[in-house]
Amino acid sequence: MSTAPVPAPFTADDYRARMARAAQAAADAGLAGLLVAPGPDLVYLTGYQPTALTERLTVLVLAPGQDPVLVVPKLEAPDAAHAAGAAALSLRDWTDGKDPYTVTAPLLGSHGRFGVSDNAWAMHLLGFQRELSGTSYVSLTEALPMLRAVKDEHELARLEAAGDAADETFREIVKVPFAGRRELDVAADLAGLLLKYGHEQVDFTVVGSGPNGANPHHEAGERTIGQGDMVVLDFGGLKHGYGSDTTRTVHVGEPSAEEQRVHDVVREAQEAGFAAVRPGATCQDVDRAARAVITEAGFGEYFIHRTGHGIGVTTHEPPYMIEGEERPLVPGMCFSIEPGIYLPGRFGVRIEDIVTVTSDGGRRLNNTDRAMAIVE
Repeated sequence: MSTAPVPAPFTADDYRARMARAAQAAADAGLAGLLVAPGPDLVYLTGYQPTALTERLTVLVLAPGQDPVLVVPKLEAPDAAHAAGAAALSLRDWTDGKDPYTVTAPLLGSHGRFGVSDNAWAMHLLGFQRELSGTSYVSLTEALPMLRAVKDEHELARLEAAGDAADETFREIVKVPFAGRRELDVAADLAGLLLKYGHEQVDFTVVGSGPNGANPHHEAGERTIGQGDMVVLDFGGLKHGYGSDTTRTVHVGEPSAEEQRVHDVVREAQEAGFAAVRPGATCQDVDRAARAVITEAGFGEYFIHRTGHGIGVTTHEPPYMIEGEERPLVPGMCFSIEPGIYLPGRFGVRIEDIVTVTSDGGRRLNNTDRAMAIVE
């Protein structure tokens, strides 16, 4: 088990400040308010996550100059009242047999454009449109993509703890046998180690051996790992509610000269992407720096995904390190840098760290050796 200290819980004041920032961001974006359904945004803003997702409407209403209100089914109101951020908002419940949209409508006003969390159910959005025909809606990812992007010191501590746990997992996994075992077996080892080192949730354990490594999101399967295989290991989940995500590529026995060269190119690209991180640089600058190395080495067509993605209460969130994303980096942003080369039918290589932007550059939250590890 991990002996790292458990971060102090977020307080009602933390959630109050987040909701106030979100309401102000909505006003700055020209929105009349925000409608936040159960999911990552609701957890981030209130600390509340319903124990079960049902068809009953639950929605946080945020609007400039208005106190936050969480609309919940009456039978779930006691749980909502015990959420960490409950003291920073008002609860309004509704009972079965009543129209929840009629209950919520007075909080919105009859006109205006509202941001709505991406995972809101269509039936609820249609219900608001029916009740308030003068309103319109836009997804939060489109309207406020940076809502959760800049982390405070308490969030960074959780991300660092998650990164440390993922690092310990990698240090242990390279000690287990690979040859003669299925990808599924190694994936189970990864999941067990993530839990051992304090993750409460395992989100993914990619084990791509040999030709399967050329599929960036390969699901671990029945293939038996053999001597001479390159193996991509990409794994992560949530610890203290915040994400980990790291990738290392290992080799069963000694690699060929070509395999070593490809790994060296990816390692150089990953380092170039990290070196591009600094306040004021754009997200696409990180992508360009990593991609240039791979392209110059002649493997550009085999780098088939973006260089990185944000991470926080989910393992994928804005910002994205991709061409065309001109958003500037600011201290507190956290994201992956994970270039890769994927040779169809042969093997793949990816190296990934989570990085946070500092006042004068970047800091890695994953610190295991990026050289190719030799496993048995």
